[in-house]
Amino acid sequence: MKILKRFWKRLSTPSKAAAGVVLLMGFIGGLLFWGAFNTGMEATNTEAFCSSCHAPIVKEIRETIHYSNRSGVRAICSDCHVPHDWTDKIVRKVQASKELAFHFLGTIDTDEKFKARRGHLAHREWQRMKDNNSQECRNCHQFDYMDFSEQGPRAVSQHSTALAVGDKTCVDCHKGIAHKLPDMRYVAGWQ
Repeated sequence: MKILKRFWKRLSTPSKAAAGVVLLMGFIGGLLFWGAFNTGMEATNTEAFCSSCHAPIVKEIRETIHYSNRSGVRAICSDCHVPHDWTDKIVRKVQASKELAFHFLGTIDTDEKFKARRGHLAHREWQRMKDNNSQECRNCHQFDYMDFSEQGPRAVSQHSTALAVGDKTCVDCHKGIAHKLPDMRYVAGWQ
C-alpha cells in the first residue's frame, strides 16, 4: 500500500523534467503530423496523382492553351480544381475523398464508366465553380488587369457588362476551355 501511495504521488506531481519531456514530445509529434499532412496535401495536388485515375482528362489538357502557350505559364489540374486558400482547400480535399471512394468502389474506375458519368461530374464541378464565383480562374485571371484592347468585340462586351457587374462568372461562358465538353443530354438540370 505504501508503494502505491508513493507511486500515485509521483504520478500526480510530475517533475519539471517530465513535464518538459511531455511538452517536447507533443511538439515533435505535432511537427511530424503537420509535415506528413502537408506532404500528403501537396502530393495529391500533382498532375501525376490526378492522371493516375484521370489519364484521358489530363491528356485533353495538354492540347489546350492552359498547358502550352507563348508565356510559358502552365496550369495543372489542382490550379483549377483545388482552391488556393488553405481552409477552402481542406474542404475541397474532403469533397474529393468521395470521388476517390467512388473510384475504388468501382463506380468510375474504368474509362468507360468515367465517360458515362462525365456529364454529371462536369455539371457538378461547373456548379461548384459558379457557387464560388470561379475563384480558381480568378487566382490567375484578374478582371481588373484585363486588357480589353487585346480582346475581341464579343469578349469585351461580355467582360465589361455581365462579368463586371457580377451577373455571370467565368465558368458560365468558358466551359470546355481546358477540357472537351462531355455529352450533357442525359444530365439532370442541364439546359
